[in-house]
Amino acid sequence: MSAEKRVEATVKNIEGKIQEVVGEITGNPQDKAEGQTKQAQAQATHTVENIKDELKKALD
Repeated sequence: MSAEKRVEATVKNIEGKIQEVVGEITGNPQDKAEGQTKQAQAQATHTVENIKDELKKALD
């Protein structure tokens, strides 16, 4: 497990959530969409790290 990548993904997820909320409050659909994209990227990173962890367990 790459703790560094997980931390980066968590930070990106938080940034995305904040950006999405700001976009909703200000009525800016671009900010909202960018925030949602950041959240999706963070989720993808977490998924990749989970798969790596499972593969490592299976090989051990």
